[in-house]
Order: sequence, then C-alpha cells, then structure tokens
Amino acid sequence: MSTLEHPVSAERQVPERPTERREPVFVFTERQTSEKSELARRFLETRSRLNLNVEKVGNFLVKRFYNIDHNAYLEGVLPAKTKELMGLVASACLRCDDCIFYHAIQAYRLGVPRAEQEESLNVALVVGGSIVVPHLRRAYELLEELYS
Repeated sequence: MSTLEHPVSAERQVPERPTERREPVFVFTERQTSEKSELARRFLETRSRLNLNVEKVGNFLVKRFYNIDHNAYLEGVLPAKTKELMGLVASACLRCDDCIFYHAIQAYRLGVPRAEQEESLNVALVVGGSIVVPHLRRAYELLEELYS
C-alpha cells in the first residue's frame, strides 16, 4: 500500500533536529594518544607539520572545506563516535591510509572500543573488497598499539 493510503497519524511526529551541534568530549588527548602509540605519534606530528604548510597559504576554499569537515564530525543527531566509524569505513573503502589513521585515532580518543573499530573495518572490507586488505593490515597494526 502506498503512503497515500496510510497517512501519518497526528500522534506520530517526526523528531526535531537539534538546532546546535557541539564539540565532542574526548576521553584521551592527542598527547595521551601519542604516548600510547608510536604510529599515532608519527601520524599526528606529520599531519600537524603538513597542515602548517597548507595554513600558510591562507587559501579561502581550503579553509571553507576544513570548516565543513570539522562541523560534519560534531555531536549532532548522530553521535561523534558513529560519525568517526563512518569516516573509518569510507576511508578504508577509498584506500586512504592517512584518513584511516585519522578516523581510527579520533574514534579511539572518543572512547570507541576496539571491537567496534574492527567491526567497522569488516564492513569496509565487504563494501570495498579485497583491495582494502593491505590498508586493513596497517589499521590493525595501529589498533594493536592503541588498545594494548
């Protein structure tokens, strides 16, 4: 039957979207994460150093993109943890090791259990296929350091 034959009842209301997004609350700082994992430390240091080069240029479009990216991962209707796991899956499917590391580290910092990261990577493997396997190996190496 179509939705025209079954109209939405007055009792069933669509939940409102939150009007504000907020910064997520991290369980671990970047420093604590770097102290826990050498792979994470090298990644975070390299990312910070390279970001300085990008920021020096002052490109308006890059700044706008960074702003959109930042806002997409704020707490909202979806929790930041869920968004980071979605980012992890997409990054593995796109075979971007930097992106995989970034989202795995952010998920760790937000308190996502290792099992949830591993299950997310399973989804990425199914969606992305065997080409994801080399990236999966490197992700598991990072997870081993973070969660040991």
